[in-house]
Amino acid sequence: MHSSSITFSRRGLFALLAVSAAMAALLAGCASAPSTLATPGTKPKESTTAVRPAPTVPKQAAPDDAAIEPRFAKWVADFRITARAQGISEATLRSAFDQVQYLPRVIELDRAQPEFTRTTWDYLDNAVTPQRVTTGQDKLQQVRAEADAAAARYGVPPAVVVAIWGMESNYGGNYGNTPVVDALATLGFEGRREDWARHELLAALKILDSGDIARERMIGSWAGAMGQTQFLPSNFLAYAVDADGDGRRDIWGSMPDVVASTANFLVRSGWQAGAPWGVEVQLPAGFDYGRADMAVRQPSAQWAAEGLRAIDGQPLPELADASVLLPAGARGPAFLVGPNFRAVLRYNNSTNYALAVSLLAQRLGGGPGVQAPWPRDTAALSRSQVVELQTALSQRGFATGAADGVMGPATREGLRRYQRSVGLPADGYPSAELLLRLQQP
Repeated sequence: MHSSSITFSRRGLFALLAVSAAMAALLAGCASAPSTLATPGTKPKESTTAVRPAPTVPKQAAPDDAAIEPRFAKWVADFRITARAQGISEATLRSAFDQVQYLPRVIELDRAQPEFTRTTWDYLDNAVTPQRVTTGQDKLQQVRAEADAAAARYGVPPAVVVAIWGMESNYGGNYGNTPVVDALATLGFEGRREDWARHELLAALKILDSGDIARERMIGSWAGAMGQTQFLPSNFLAYAVDADGDGRRDIWGSMPDVVASTANFLVRSGWQAGAPWGVEVQLPAGFDYGRADMAVRQPSAQWAAEGLRAIDGQPLPELADASVLLPAGARGPAFLVGPNFRAVLRYNNSTNYALAVSLLAQRLGGGPGVQAPWPRDTAALSRSQVVELQTALSQRGFATGAADGVMGPATREGLRRYQRSVGLPADGYPSAELLLRLQQP
C-alpha cells in the first residue's frame, strides 16, 4: 500500500546546530504515504507529495525534551521485557536499545495535519515528470536482469516494480537516514498509535535478530518505512525475499532483493499476471456518475456493454471486477481499473499514488500519459473547507459522518445524494462551487 525523505543536540551550546537541522528538515521535505495508520503493515500518513523522500530526523533530544528522557528510558526498559518474552536475544536487545534515542522531530511530523491538499493533476505533474520517466527508463535497463527474474517468478512486469522504486525513493536516491528502531520507539512512547508502533518495533527486532541487516544500516523514513521501496518492518517479515542467495534479505543494498521483495508484495496483495492495471476510458452519454466508485465492481465486458470505450477507441482490455475511477470528478479524465490497481493500493492506500505508479509504469514501457484534459481551473478544498462542506451537508440532511476534513466514503456518499437532489452529476467530487452553493440560504 504503492510508495517514498532531519539532528538536534543536547545542550544549549549546540542550539545553533539544532536550528540548522530544523531548517534542513524543511528543505528536505516530507515523505508521503497513504492513509492514517491504525493497522499493522500499513504506513502512517505522511505528506501528500508525489515522490517519497524520507526526511532525516534529529538524532538527539532537544534541550526542552530533557525531561522526557527518563520517561522514554522507562518505556524502552519495559518494552525490552516484552521483547525478551517474545524470544528476542539479549545481543539484539543490547544492539537495538543501549544507544536508542528519543527523536522529537518524529513526533512533530506524525502530528502534522497539512491544511492544504493537492489535486490529482498537481500530484501527477510532480510524480510522472519527463525526467522521472527518462531516469526510470535508464534504471529499468540497469536492473533488467533482476527485474526479468522477478517477473518470471512473480508475474509482475519490470516497469511496475521500477515505478514503485521511483515513487518510494526516487530510484534509491533517497530512502531516508532515520534509525528505524529510534523512530518506532519514539512513536510507541508518545502513545498516539502505541499498539501499531509496538507491533512494528517488535518486527524490527525480529529482523535484527535474524541477521538480515545490522542496526546501523536499518534506516528509513520518520514513520519506520525502510529501504529502497519503503517496507514497514512487518511487511518486511511477510514479503521480503533473499533473491541473491546470500542468506540475508537486504532491501537497502541488494537490487535482486529489492526487486523481488517488491514484486512478492504485489503478488501477495492480489496482482494478476498478464492483466493490465486499467485503462483510460470515455464514458457514454448519460453515465450514472454515482457508479464511479471503487466499491462498484464488474467485468470490463459488462462496462463495455454499457457503452464505455478506451480513450483511443479500442475495445476495453479484459479486466475482472473493474471499477470506474474519476479522480477529478465528472469534468476530468476517467479510468477503468482492475485488481492490479487495487494491489498497488494495498502497497499505499492512496488513489493518487496508485494512479501515479500505474501511469509511470505505462510511460516507462513506452505507453501514453493521460489523454483527456484535467479541470485545471478547479482548486482543491483545504481541510477546513472540507469540514465546512461536511457540516453544510449534514445540516441539510445529507449525513457525512464526523466533520473531520477528510473526504471519506461517507462524505462522498452524502455529497452524491445532495448532487442528485439538485440535479447535478453525482460524482461526489468536492469543489469550491459546491461548497458555496451549500452555504447559501
